[in-house]
Amino acid sequence: MSLHVFVDESCRRDRYLIAAASLDPGQLAGARKLLRSLLLPGQHELHFKKETPQRRRMVLSRLVDAGVRCRIYVADCAMGHEQARQACLARLTEDILAAEAHRLVLDSRDRRDRFDAATIRAVLGKVARDSCLVYEHLCSHQEELLWVADAAAWAFGAGGDWLRRIAPLVTEVVTVA
Repeated sequence: MSLHVFVDESCRRDRYLIAAASLDPGQLAGARKLLRSLLLPGQHELHFKKETPQRRRMVLSRLVDAGVRCRIYVADCAMGHEQARQACLARLTEDILAAEAHRLVLDSRDRRDRFDAATIRAVLGKVARDSCLVYEHLCSHQEELLWVADAAAWAFGAGGDWLRRIAPLVTEVVTVA
């Protein structure tokens, strides 16, 4: 399958969360169009931390209706935020390789992107010749589909009613040791 995977993170209550939104190539254009339609005048991106609760509810409802799906990776931050992130990312990379994903897009963290690249290369090093996975870091205003992962990570981390609202999008929660 030629999946495209879009990744963003959230850190809540000593848990590092990575949300990975997976879409088939045929879903990409429609999902991007939907996300752009949700922007307010003058807004360049959706960032859940900055949205009002009313807007968050509306966006999550639209994502559920669109049939978008995410997998959530969770690690304890006791080992440090960066180590928790890289543990989640290594597991995510293994999982999307097994699913024969074609493209991985991560929300850029500027200079820290090099840590992600090293982790991905280490996992790919085991199977690089058998994989057609390409990966890149982009800023969220460059790729609308990163907004799906942002919304999922935020809502999952917020818990309570937000977790109930995001539940139809979440196909699996993976706890990473």
